[in-house]
Amino acid sequence: MRVAGLLLAAGAGRRFGSPKALVPLDGKLFVESAAELLLSAGCDPVVVVLGAQAAEVRRRAVLDGVTVVDNPHWDTGMGSSLRTGLRAVGVADAVVVLPVDTPGVTVDALHRLIGLAGPGVLARATYDGEIGHPVLIGSDHFTGVVASAAGDQGARDYLRANTVRLVECADIADGADVDRPEDLRGQGRACTAARAHPPATTSNTSAAHTGQSSEQVTASAMCAAPAAVETAASTTQKQ
Repeated sequence: MRVAGLLLAAGAGRRFGSPKALVPLDGKLFVESAAELLLSAGCDPVVVVLGAQAAEVRRRAVLDGVTVVDNPHWDTGMGSSLRTGLRAVGVADAVVVLPVDTPGVTVDALHRLIGLAGPGVLARATYDGEIGHPVLIGSDHFTGVVASAAGDQGARDYLRANTVRLVECADIADGADVDRPEDLRGQGRACTAARAHPPATTSNTSAAHTGQSSEQVTASAMCAAPAAVETAASTTQKQ
């Protein structure tokens, strides 16, 4: 079973103040950590869709082992990025779709969805009953999703019109979106634990290979001093 990973990282991050792909978190950019997460989960290929400040993301981010594509229509919303990414995936039995601004998603959550993968399957993570990401889309649905994806709705309309398996992940991950710099606050204890066990820097090294739990890997990805994040956002706005 070949399951691709699709990372949506094209948005301008207007509420955040900069593209969230470029947000620095504990020594890595959001886009780097998310791409590594998909690689660690065994996704092949991993496609990263860029848009806002794509040249700057390419210049600053280390994205080894992934396919990077540009969405020239990124400003029309997530739907265009989803279409761009699915067309770039090529042959796969399913794809796991992950937005760049969900740093609380873990390898365990990805594995939970990937375990259900099949051409006819649609599945998505829930957190205490609330729907979230990642979303698993079987290859039988690629054409339908591409045809229906529009604006910022992404695959929402298509998923509502079809049977979707809901996969509870609150016990192993946090599906919250990071929309503003202050959304990164309140991670003190998680950051302390993560920094005591820093992750390996190799892009395709999994938590199992480093001796860390996936929670520790995720906590490390979420740890950034809010002041540093706000400074980075301010700097990007001035560029």
